[in-house]
Amino acid sequence: MEDVLKTLAPPTAPTKGIQVTEKAIGKIRSAMEKEGISPEQGGLRIGVQGGGCSGLSYNIRFDTQPRERDRVFQFGDVRVFVDPKSFIYLHGMILDYQETLMQQGFVFVNPNSTKSCGCGSSFSA
Repeated sequence: MEDVLKTLAPPTAPTKGIQVTEKAIGKIRSAMEKEGISPEQGGLRIGVQGGGCSGLSYNIRFDTQPRERDRVFQFGDVRVFVDPKSFIYLHGMILDYQETLMQQGFVFVNPNSTKSCGCGSSFSA
């Protein structure tokens, strides 16, 4: 956790809700470029939905624009969209990206999670 906190991307506006590490920002930026999504309009959508081993699961995808009630977090040229219901579970979360010999991908460091399973994408709050 300490290593994650050292690599947080500085937001362009004060954020009290979600943080994203520099490594995650780099991966988001390159993936958006590959998908042809403009950083001026689009961004990464993070959400929570019912289901999974522990009751809730993370949802992550690209979106071409924010929705009307979304919270929008700006990290340099990368935007992250979160719907109001998901924000209840994601407030205070850090999005990181890890690469190991066994796996690579985004990692949710969520202080609201009271229990999670081995898959890493399911939790309960």
